[in-house]
Amino acid sequence: MSRRALLIAYHFPPIQGSSGVHRTVAFARYLREFGWDVSVLTVHPRVYLSGRSENADLIPGDINVHRAFACDAQRDFSIGGRYLRMLELPDRWQSWIITGTLAGLRAIRKDGVTALFSTFPIASAHAIGWCLHRLTGLPWCADFRDPMAQTDYPADPRVRWCFAKIERAVFRRAAAVTVTTPTTAQNYARKYPHFPPARIKVINNGYDEETFRGLEPVNDGQAQARNGPLVLLHSGILYPMERNPGALFAAMGELKREGQLSAARLRVRLRASGSDEQYRKDAEAAGVADMVELAPPVDYRSAVEEMWMVDGLIACQSRLCDEQIPAKVYEYLYTRKPVLGLANPGGDTGKLLSSVGFAHIAALEDAAAIKRCLLEFVTALERNECRTPSADTVRPFSRREGARELARVFDEITGGVPPTAAH
Repeated sequence: MSRRALLIAYHFPPIQGSSGVHRTVAFARYLREFGWDVSVLTVHPRVYLSGRSENADLIPGDINVHRAFACDAQRDFSIGGRYLRMLELPDRWQSWIITGTLAGLRAIRKDGVTALFSTFPIASAHAIGWCLHRLTGLPWCADFRDPMAQTDYPADPRVRWCFAKIERAVFRRAAAVTVTTPTTAQNYARKYPHFPPARIKVINNGYDEETFRGLEPVNDGQAQARNGPLVLLHSGILYPMERNPGALFAAMGELKREGQLSAARLRVRLRASGSDEQYRKDAEAAGVADMVELAPPVDYRSAVEEMWMVDGLIACQSRLCDEQIPAKVYEYLYTRKPVLGLANPGGDTGKLLSSVGFAHIAALEDAAAIKRCLLEFVTALERNECRTPSADTVRPFSRREGARELARVFDEITGGVPPTAAH
């Protein structure tokens, strides 16, 4: 008998704009190498606010994808901009808890599923995982790409209550829990002392080698030969609360007024920030609109290729998210391009960047520290003096290695052989 895992994930191609999709896609791609076939339970593409047809090419051809009907409460149930708030508990896509459970039961019977895996930050995916586990008895692994219920998050107390309820259910019923950072694992071990710490596994978000196939590094650690300014890139969403570049703009403004930076020397490109209008105004207010480029979204491969072509990369993470590491950071590692880390040096993102050899790290909220760090970074780039990690250093962060670890988790929770739970 084969062993097959059902991966329950809201984020899945052809969705555009979520880096979390690539974690699930990579698990689906590589788990077979380690003895596990894969089926995926996700939503119908109509529910996504943004999607690209070419993103469907990311889906491995040898997996079974089951799509459940779902609605977006804000978009589909709103009348004049108003709708019942209960329709977004625990999230805006709660409609697929019922349809996803029914589709999941069909997938389990049809595909011969032997283990369940659900992934947050879409809380309804864990609700489906819980329902399917209770209905079938199959062992369940719950994945937290981000911490779930926190003291002041989510901001809405009703949503926070729902998150806390689902999180408690996970730690009562799941056979294993996977998280993306060591600090999250430690915090969950303290929060739920009854849950064996050995069953909380850290699986980094990582990078996927397949993403970079056919792309070659451009002058590893070296500034590009160009007549124009150095180009620093942040690729992906910059949340106004968790990754706001305001302090970076302020630091750039001070350096510009002091004559140490100019548009002729430096350009900061924000690709697909998600809040272009706000950041355009912020850059203008800081006096650096001529140094900041707000670039539109592009397809995933083009975004990855761009990382190779710029002079340096910018990683952003606020102190609010010290326990989290943006998935994009792992792709940065694979390029082995110089990285300016705008993250708390004592948080998980800052520690990761430092551990692989990056030296230019300053807290995202600290304009004075960013000012010093940015000028040093630009100068080091110009002199080709930036330290970058070796290929051996970044290899353990591959998504293939993450899939290997997840396969071990599935082996443990199923006893290494197909379970006999009724389907």
